[in-house]
Formats: sequence, structure tokens, C-alpha cells
Amino acid sequence: MTIMTTSDGTGIFYKDWGVRDTQPIVFSHGWPLSADAWDAQMLFFANEGFRTIAHDRRSHGRSDQVWHNNHMDQYADDLAELIDTLDLHDVILVGHSTGGGEVTRYVGRHGTARVAKVALVGAVPPLMLRTEANPGGLPIAVFDGIRKGTYDNRSQFFRDLTIPFYGYNHEGAVISEGIRDDFWRQGMMGGLKGQMDSIRAFSESDFHADLARFDVPTLILHGDDDQIVPIDASAHASARIVKQAVLKIYAGADHGLTQTHQDRFNADLLDFIRN
Repeated sequence: MTIMTTSDGTGIFYKDWGVRDTQPIVFSHGWPLSADAWDAQMLFFANEGFRTIAHDRRSHGRSDQVWHNNHMDQYADDLAELIDTLDLHDVILVGHSTGGGEVTRYVGRHGTARVAKVALVGAVPPLMLRTEANPGGLPIAVFDGIRKGTYDNRSQFFRDLTIPFYGYNHEGAVISEGIRDDFWRQGMMGGLKGQMDSIRAFSESDFHADLARFDVPTLILHGDDDQIVPIDASAHASARIVKQAVLKIYAGADHGLTQTHQDRFNADLLDFIRN
């Protein structure tokens, strides 16, 4: 296992695949998953000649389960320490869902001196929670329900969550029990306290100011049938803020499109990176 120890003493697990002196792609995973969610992309892009890196967010996967600092600023700072520790430059940052928030906050706090391009996939920015200033967001009751389900019986909740996550609740959907099992496995590897804290982090963090700092080419990719992060309050809103944004929408696609639309997604991301 490869572990980086952060400045606050937290061990962060990461994978580092491919050839070291090639352009790095750093992947940030969604809640409540781990770096394993990116395995297919890491293999694909390593075979295309890139260095591919993915880490388990603190309190998720194989990283240390910590009581404090499970919030978006710290997630972004952990990502910065990983990039600095590995001395990465000309980085392609790719974030899915909560990972999209982590990548966005990284740019807001640390800038783009080491970054070439950004891809936000089914990402939570600019703000998921409905507020007076953000009427298109989701009501707090939605996130309270996620908290209750996670706390009461997270094993069953994670299992059930795979149905809307991958769009398996649509007539004619081809359900993969393997994908569902792997989602459950990754979720159960994490710590309950950190996962509970992370619900607030992904739902209540406001990324408007972070998005305004983007000054590199950015791909915003989203499914228009995303039942976890609705597209209007996320991708459409982010694309209006980011100056160099390319918005790509997958008709009928779900939140877990990196797996359900794996080949198409890999090809589109590769095209964005190379062109």
C-alpha cells in the first residue's frame, strides 16, 4: 500500500499507475467510494501513455479514519499535498460528484500553477443545497434523509442507493449486481463519522467563488437523468461561471456514468485532454 502522510498526520492511500515521466491525470472519487471507482479509467489512460493517480479521500477507503477535518477545504488541501509530494506538473484534474467539489475547491484555494485542464463529471458545484440565493438546489430534507439512512443502516442504504445512482430504477435497465456489490464494498470500507461529515461537505459547500477562479480549459460532463446531482443546479450553473468551459451532456445518462457509459466517457475525456 502507498500512503502519504499529510501535515496534520493523516495517512492518505493512493494508487500511482503508468510511466512516471508522462503527463499525470489525478482522479478524485465520489461519496462514499474510494480510488477503486476509477480503476477502469486509470488502466485505460495509463495504456494511452499517461501517469494515472487516484487517492482515497480521508476517512474513505484505505485512508485514515479521522474524527476532525472531514470538510471540503481539507479535502482540497489533501489533494494539494498529494500533488506537491509527487511533484506533479501539467496535471489533468478529474473529479466525479463530491470529487468534483474537491477539485473545484483545490483550484479555489491553490490555483492552477500545476494544472493543465480540469474535468468535472456529475459534479456537485456550484451548490447542491437549496437556499434563498440558490432556489434551484435540493431541500435540506433530502440530505437529512441521506444522513439518517447512512447512520441507521449504512450497509442497506448503500446497497439501495445504487438503484438511483446507476439509473437502475428505469424500465428496461440492465442491472449489474457486480457494480452494486462493488459500490457497497467501497462504501463499507470507509469510516461512518467521516462519511457523515462528508454529506455536509458535498451538500452545503458553496463553490461559486472557486469556479470563478478557473482559468484553464474545463470539461463539464453530466447525465441529464442524474438522480443524485440534478443537472440544472450543477452542470448548467457551473458552465455559466467557468469561462473556458465545454459542457457535454449525455442524454438519459445516470450519475454513475463513468461505469454505465464507461467506453464513451473514456473516449470523450481522452479527446478533451488531447485536443
